[in-house]
Amino acid sequence: MLELSQAFSLAFSLIVRADAQLLAISALSLKVSGVAVVVAALVALPFGAWLALAQFRGRGAVIALLNGLMGLPPVVVGLLVYLLLSRAGPLGALGILFTPAAMMVAQAMLILPIIAALTRQVVEDAWGEYREQLLSLNASRMQCMQALLWDLRFTLSTTVLAGFGRAIAEVGAVMIVGGNIDGVTRVMTTAIALETSKGDLPLALALGVVLMAMVVAINLAAQAIKSRAMKKHG
Repeated sequence: MLELSQAFSLAFSLIVRADAQLLAISALSLKVSGVAVVVAALVALPFGAWLALAQFRGRGAVIALLNGLMGLPPVVVGLLVYLLLSRAGPLGALGILFTPAAMMVAQAMLILPIIAALTRQVVEDAWGEYREQLLSLNASRMQCMQALLWDLRFTLSTTVLAGFGRAIAEVGAVMIVGGNIDGVTRVMTTAIALETSKGDLPLALALGVVLMAMVVAINLAAQAIKSRAMKKHG
């Protein structure tokens, strides 16, 4: 077992010299999580906005369910996607299990309720403030929804960034549907788990540092966008 100081030294050496394996794993992580958050946002943003403005029987139950799904365990999402994409599953013919595409599906399903629930809350708050003004202009519900989504774009972008942060730091679902195959489906979180169990601490630490840097960058970006939105409305 390497001394801790030696492990950290080797880890930073991997980062400084841009180790090929480190870059490949990091790039795949960004690709998988980036595609997943785009797909999830395309569905969740309009759905959350629609739910904020809609009035129908059972709306409270739908909102409660959506809020509950925000805490859905990643391993449960991974299991559901595995069952859907397995050879005996309804989508088994696609043949994407143990590929990056399956990992994108799992991460998108995981973060979709988060983005949708937060969007619903933000849009509903704004709807209460601007409802009379929008309705006085004879705007339809669809036009109201579009106007609110545009006006709240900076605030909602922080919601999307939160979803990205959740996706890129997730391990359970992608491990189940991706299989952690070297050079194919190994992302930062699964590689950290594997390399730690193998005792390869330098690579695990290097990946951990890169992952933390990404998470911090996401939070800084969210703060910057939030500050810009506050100045705009202030």
